[in-house]
Amino acid sequence: MAANRLRFARLVLPAILTLSFQPTSAAVRSPPEHEARLGACIRDAAGGRVWLEKTLWGLRDQEGGWVGAEVPNSNGSHDLGPLQVNSFWVPKLSKLTGRPLAQVREWLINDPCFNVQAARWIFLSALSVTGAYWKAIGVYHSPTRWRQRQYVASVAGHLQRRYGLRIFQQ
Repeated sequence: MAANRLRFARLVLPAILTLSFQPTSAAVRSPPEHEARLGACIRDAAGGRVWLEKTLWGLRDQEGGWVGAEVPNSNGSHDLGPLQVNSFWVPKLSKLTGRPLAQVREWLINDPCFNVQAARWIFLSALSVTGAYWKAIGVYHSPTRWRQRQYVASVAGHLQRRYGLRIFQQ
C-alpha cells in the first residue's frame, strides 16, 4: 500500500503542481442547468459505485467539454460533448447501439447522458483490457504512452482538487 502511494506521488504530484491553477473551460461555457443535468447523468452512469462517479467527474473536469461541444483536433477528428468523446468512437458506438452514425454523433454532442454513458463504456472497456485503473484512464485519452502519462497526471490533479488527497476513500 505504501509503495503504491509513493509511486502515485512520483507519477502524479509534479503534474498536479503544474496544472493546479489552470481554469476549466466548462465553467465558462456550461450554464448551471447543463451542469446539474450532467451531474445527474454521471450519478446514473456510476450506478452507485462511488469510485466510478469520481472517475467520471475526473474525466469531465479534465476534458472541460459542454453540451453542444464539437471541438476539432489536428488529426481531423472531433471531441464531442461534455466528456469530449472523440469522434473515433462514433462507428463503434453506432454498431453497439444499432443507430446511424449521424444520430450517434448528434447524441454525443447534445445528449449529456448519452455522452457520459459513452465515456463510461470507453473507460470500463479500457479497464477490462488493461486491468489497471490508471492505465485505463490513460487509454481513455490516447493509445500513445507519453500522452497517456500526461493525461493520467492531469486527471489525478483534477480528482485531487475536487475530492482531496483521499479521493477514493468514502
